[in-house]
Amino acid sequence: MNPGLNFSLTPGFTPMNLIYMYAGLGFALLVLVLLSKSHKLMNCLSITHSCVYLGLTLYALLKIPVPYVWSSYFYIDHLSLYEALITAVSFLFASLYARGYVESLMETRELHRKNLKIFYAAFNLLLITATIAVFLDNLALFWIFTELTTVCAAVLVAILSARENIDAALKYIFIVSGAMLFAFIGLIFLFALSMQAPGTEGTLNWTLLVKNAAFFSPKLLSVSFVFIFIGFAAKSGVAPFHTWLPDAYKKAPSVSAILSGLMQNLGMYGLIRVYAIVRQTEAAAAISWLLIFFGVFSIVIAVFNMLSQKNLKCLIGFSSVEHMGLLLIGIGAGTKAALFWVLFYTLAHSFTKEALLFAAGILHRQYRSNRVERITEAFRLQPLASWTLVLSSAAILGLPPFPMFPAKLFILLEAARLSQPLVFVLLLLLVLAAASFGKFLIEALSRRTPEGREQAPSPALPENTLQPYVVRPGMKIPMVVMLGLVFSLGVFFPESLENLLNSIVYELGYI
Repeated sequence: MNPGLNFSLTPGFTPMNLIYMYAGLGFALLVLVLLSKSHKLMNCLSITHSCVYLGLTLYALLKIPVPYVWSSYFYIDHLSLYEALITAVSFLFASLYARGYVESLMETRELHRKNLKIFYAAFNLLLITATIAVFLDNLALFWIFTELTTVCAAVLVAILSARENIDAALKYIFIVSGAMLFAFIGLIFLFALSMQAPGTEGTLNWTLLVKNAAFFSPKLLSVSFVFIFIGFAAKSGVAPFHTWLPDAYKKAPSVSAILSGLMQNLGMYGLIRVYAIVRQTEAAAAISWLLIFFGVFSIVIAVFNMLSQKNLKCLIGFSSVEHMGLLLIGIGAGTKAALFWVLFYTLAHSFTKEALLFAAGILHRQYRSNRVERITEAFRLQPLASWTLVLSSAAILGLPPFPMFPAKLFILLEAARLSQPLVFVLLLLLVLAAASFGKFLIEALSRRTPEGREQAPSPALPENTLQPYVVRPGMKIPMVVMLGLVFSLGVFFPESLENLLNSIVYELGYI
């Protein structure tokens, strides 16, 4: 047995109760949302839901001995708890931000009040399905719950009163769900492979697949991984399956785009799990180069689209494609250090992207657009959002002292063990990505409006004036706190976080 998979079965202790609580409390709060009639109550229930999940996850990390297998369906380890923690924190701040943001959408009739309950139902159901998904041992069930998150996220993209949003949601479903059919075929191959292990009748339980991986045919396992990769790569927004992502970021409300970003984490989580199986076999070398190839390809596609980008949310969307590519390179490097920094990168990217989208959402409220030519007098009209945009852009580019700087640095160092020319190309591409962000920020934030020029059309403002949009405190506080959290992770690396990441690396078999 893999030494990282020593299952704790403490007498008298039932971690399965944790799963019951996630599901039971989550669905109870969802029912309350459906019974609610006021926006305030729906939002408070969503905040409560996020807090409950955050509390349960922190309790599990501190008190529950893991790894722990329950029946044939659930598996709790440090990786699943880590992903659940990132999800809960991100949903909490998104819930706080949503109160003022959604209210402003209803004031301008971009969101009908009759759709408010649908928005919060999809929001809370997405939290439930995304959380339960990471605790599933059975890969077929994980596939099902991952597909459910696609539907929930698509509802959040399509919720606004605009045909373009429906088109973006349908594109998201068509591309991701179509690609996930390939992943389903890959799981069928994997099930057939599992019957090659002595004493087994076939399984899709991840713990058993890792245990018996040495008995699998490397060639057939490679074929299975390629099919599975297509599905989870599309979910993550990896090129060439990324085309849904910029449209989803562009058309969706900022709070929904944040959650779409979390869905990318779910796809990457699936790839990490399946690669841990492959890594036990002779197929590891070929699959590593496959991941690296698509990682580099994603970065190339993203960077050259970013250079000519005029829409802030599209720029952020292509930036996500770039970062998913770098994560693939880190996974493909296949070393303990690379995986450690991939995991840290996931955390830093999620929080940084959230702060970035919070700022973009406020600027969209100000100008009713994220087009660069519509943004004027930004530092005067929205100083807090403008500074957050600048600082979070610096963070997402990996500049010190922000946390993505060491994450990028050490992933590149691990990649250099495989190919130094590869790292040179990656550095050049990252410089171009930084140039694209810098070009956009300079053009957008330095623009002044000549006297007498009209502001970008806004139904909430009189013509020929430049009045600031009144940002509700509920939108400012999450933005500031999230940016502060990102900065803190850059200057201080908690020992508890280091121990958690080392535990994940060990449990995945990187010894």
